[in-house]
Amino acid sequence: MGNSVTREDFEWVYTEQPHTQRRKEILAKYPEIKTLMGPDPHLKWIVSGMVFMQLLACYLVKDLSWKWIFFWAYAFGGCINHSLTLAIHDISHNVAFGNKQAKWNRWFAVFANLPIGIPYSASFKKYHIDHHRYLGGDSLDVDIPTDFEGWFFCTPLRKLLWLFLQPLFYSLRPLYVNPKAITRMEIHNALVQFSVDLIIYYLWGLKPVIYLIAGTILCLGFHPISGHFIAEHYMFLKGYETYSYYGPLNWLTFNVGYHMEHHDFPSIPGCRLPMVKKIAAEYYDNLPHHQSWIRVLWDFVFDDTLGPYSRVKRLYKLAKES
Repeated sequence: MGNSVTREDFEWVYTEQPHTQRRKEILAKYPEIKTLMGPDPHLKWIVSGMVFMQLLACYLVKDLSWKWIFFWAYAFGGCINHSLTLAIHDISHNVAFGNKQAKWNRWFAVFANLPIGIPYSASFKKYHIDHHRYLGGDSLDVDIPTDFEGWFFCTPLRKLLWLFLQPLFYSLRPLYVNPKAITRMEIHNALVQFSVDLIIYYLWGLKPVIYLIAGTILCLGFHPISGHFIAEHYMFLKGYETYSYYGPLNWLTFNVGYHMEHHDFPSIPGCRLPMVKKIAAEYYDNLPHHQSWIRVLWDFVFDDTLGPYSRVKRLYKLAKES
């Protein structure tokens, strides 16, 4: 991050993503890592507790003034909702009930979605597969900003605005970059979600519904936990496209910070990713990583060499031809 030259394009590379080769090397040297794969027996109970905690919060906030609705949405409810989106991320890898119970995982993700207020889980699953299979893939990996985002959000003030608007871009970008047909599961997700929203509105009025949705939007935007969006794949050092974070917020986010380990072994649940790092320490200890998501956000906004263009991009010709 030495000079002050603003990037004008993505970092195009013509090599395979690094996770495939590292996975092969680690498994050859440490085959016991395979025993870490499989479902997390505690995940379903933790997620269920979080969902019911938010339903209780809906009852508790129903008579609060609007300023307190938004305060608690940002300070408390949104943190839970953001954590639930990361639980849905884990569930999309079938770690709640295992690969043999795919439907149970899909429907449990719909259940985990309820406090988020907006249907999300089925669409996330549909696109997240591509993020792993085609990491950095042009027109395939919708986690990468568009050219417009890279071009326009290039000053500190504009990057700050972009961070606030992240939920909007994450929602709309797939429709522009890689549109896919609506699936039956997405329809089910929407029907269940809006039905529960209506039930909450009928029971306790509008404020609890706003509490849920506002918390989701606010805490997926400019919020310390949202530092993980930037920390995971934005190129803070040239030549490195995935970074882990080993700070305390992993405790609230199902270890999403162990992101190099996750991309190396997507079928290992978040609770066991620290064991991957411990077993194969020589593969991870010397790679660049983050210790603070707040510092990540600060550097992203104020460092001229960082911005939405700070992503590695590659072409997957076979994938595009199929």
